Amino acid sequence: MATATKLLLTDLMSGVNHVPSNYVRPISDRPNLSDVQISDASIPLIDLKDLHGHNHSNIIKQIGLACQTDGFFQLKNHGVPEEMIKDMLSIAREFFKLPESERLKMYSDDPSKTARLSTSFNVRTEKLSNWRDFLRLHCYPLEDYVQEWPNNPPSFREQVGEYCTSVRGLVLRLLGAISESLGLEKNYIVEALGKQGQHMALNYYPPCPEPELTYGLPGHTDCNLVTILLQDDVPGLQVLRNGKWVAVNPIPNTFIVNIGDMMQVISNDKYKSVLHRAVVNCNSERISIPTFYCPSPDAVIGPAKDLISHDQPAMYRNFTYAEYFEKFWNRGLATECCLDLFKPN
Repeated sequence: MATATKLLLTDLMSGVNHVPSNYVRPISDRPNLSDVQISDASIPLIDLKDLHGHNHSNIIKQIGLACQTDGFFQLKNHGVPEEMIKDMLSIAREFFKLPESERLKMYSDDPSKTARLSTSFNVRTEKLSNWRDFLRLHCYPLEDYVQEWPNNPPSFREQVGEYCTSVRGLVLRLLGAISESLGLEKNYIVEALGKQGQHMALNYYPPCPEPELTYGLPGHTDCNLVTILLQDDVPGLQVLRNGKWVAVNPIPNTFIVNIGDMMQVISNDKYKSVLHRAVVNCNSERISIPTFYCPSPDAVIGPAKDLISHDQPAMYRNFTYAEYFEKFWNRGLATECCLDLFKPN
C-alpha cells in the first residue's frame, strides 16, 4: 500500500475518506465537539493603540487582568501591518501547496533542528498522531537562521523575515507591559531571557473526514514565555476555561496571545499558562502561525525575586530553558503540565 510510505499527512490523505487508525483517539480522549462553548467574548480583546499614550496605565491593568484570569487575550492595533499579515498567511498556504518533492527538502523528524518540516508533534516518541503538518523555523537572530529556510516560494525568506521582525517588535512592547503589570521593572522579563529566542511554526491542518475522532493538536500548554498566534478565518483554536472547552473564533487582523510555562514561572504562579487545543473539520483546511518567544537555551529561569515573599514562597526551582525544552519535547503533549517536574524539592 503506497500511502503507508508517505511522510506527511497532506500527501497521505490524498483521496482517503477515513481517519487512519494511528490518528484515532481513545473514546475518553476525543474532542466531544458538541460540548464546546462558542462565545464571541470568550477571551479579552485589548486595544494597544494607546499603550504609550494617555491610556497607558489602564492598558497595563487590562493586560495584567487577562494574564491572571484568562492566560489568553486578543490584540488589536498591535502595529503589525494588515498587508504583512495577509502576505504571511498567503505564503504559508503557498508553501503547503508545493509539490511533495519540493516540500520534502525541508523534512526532518529531529526536534533539535532549527528549520524543519514535519508532521503531528514528535514522530520519534509519540504513539498517536495529530492531524497536522508543520514547518518550524528558528528566527532570532534572523541572520543566523534565514539561510536554512525554504527558498521556494521565491519570496518566502524575505516576506517571512519581515513578518518575524515586526512580530518581535510587538513581543518586546508586550513584555515591557507584562513586566509592569507584575510590578517589576519594565525590562525585567526581557533581561531574564539571556540572548532570547524566537521560533515560529506554520501549521497546516488539512480537512479531516472524521474530525470527531482526532485532534489537530490535543490539549497542551506552551513551553515558551509567550506565544503570538496568527490564524486564518477558519475556527479551530479552543481554550480550557472553568473546566469547559471554549472556541476562540478568529477576528481579522488581530493576534491571540497566550502565556507560556516560562511566564508562569517568572510570575511565581501569578500568571497561568493555560491548556488549549486545535480541532479540525471536514470542509476546510486551516492555517495557523504561532510565534514562540522564549529564553535562550542557557538562560536560567526562576521566579522573580520581587514576587517571592513569606506568603508566596518560590513555587519553582531555578533551571535552564534547555533542560525544560528537552523534557517538553520528549514527553509529548501530555495534558498535565511539564512544570510539575520543576517544583522545589
